[in-house]
Amino acid sequence: MMYSSRRKPVLYFKEERRSETSKLPRQEETEKFLSGKCTVYKLFGLCMVLVLVSLLWLQLSCSGEMSGAGPEGGRLPQHQQPPPPPPPHPPCPADGQATAADDPTWGPHKLALVVPFRERFEELLVFVPFMHAYLSKKKIRHRIFIINQVDHYRFNRASLINVGYMESGNDTDYLAMHDVDLLPLNEALDYGFPEEGPFHVASPELHPLYHYKTYVGGILLLTKKHYHMCNGMSNRFWGWGREDDEFYRRLRKAELQLFRPSGITTGYKTFRHIHDPAWRKRDQKRVAAQKQEQFKVDPEGGLTNLGYQVESRQDVSISGAPCTIVNIKLDCDQTETPWCLLA
Repeated sequence: MMYSSRRKPVLYFKEERRSETSKLPRQEETEKFLSGKCTVYKLFGLCMVLVLVSLLWLQLSCSGEMSGAGPEGGRLPQHQQPPPPPPPHPPCPADGQATAADDPTWGPHKLALVVPFRERFEELLVFVPFMHAYLSKKKIRHRIFIINQVDHYRFNRASLINVGYMESGNDTDYLAMHDVDLLPLNEALDYGFPEEGPFHVASPELHPLYHYKTYVGGILLLTKKHYHMCNGMSNRFWGWGREDDEFYRRLRKAELQLFRPSGITTGYKTFRHIHDPAWRKRDQKRVAAQKQEQFKVDPEGGLTNLGYQVESRQDVSISGAPCTIVNIKLDCDQTETPWCLLA
């Protein structure tokens, strides 16, 4: 609240001097009463002055706002209008917090983190914020793609990864085939661009469950060029398992050297496995000829015979972490792979 620059008025009261000897007791009581009453008058007068000053300030403020109005409430002509106030300045980024787009220390490459997904929302709520923070701390440019299978066929991890490769856009140049239930705990793990060859982050020496030498599941990094050289993954694997073992053979056929982490001392505690097998059972059924076919190499299938439709595509944020959810329906040739449907 603004106040007048004038000094506050002081109220004075003039009293007649009388001889103390001439005052009667009754007169003394009257004077005491009046002196107390004068104090109340002083406070009341001071309050009234403050109210008047406030009203005067309010009137001046209103008249200033109406300075753009012409006579009889009309607007002034355009050439007489006061200039508009300057636009507010955009907020400045905090010091030392440059974004990945303008910070050269983040490097030129961008990762498409592809997550094959179906109905595992509790794990997704943990995975997306965790991985966004983990990769950002390591200054890895990235986009997280949740490839959500919404058809009525059995889950097909390999086909979903193929879809992720196709839908990841031209602004990413390498991809991570990443399970939603596997979280890296060691910051020394490398998620950088695998220029020399595929890099198996969740190697058998570190994965909490799978330890055989030809295992390439869990988390595998490839350049898009190398993934295309393999024709992606086979689309014949409906249900859980074996698709990564067939992909290992594709890597060898393409003569790509496989790399794995070195110098990691955390062993089987390198990752956190958040899948609860008792509560969320895997589809391990083998239907019709699937049991015999699961160990065969698919020499022609992959990106070249992938069939799917995109139902919707949404950019969302989970606890402040951005990701893209692609809802898709896969195609199934039931003459070739009748086990895409449960018997």
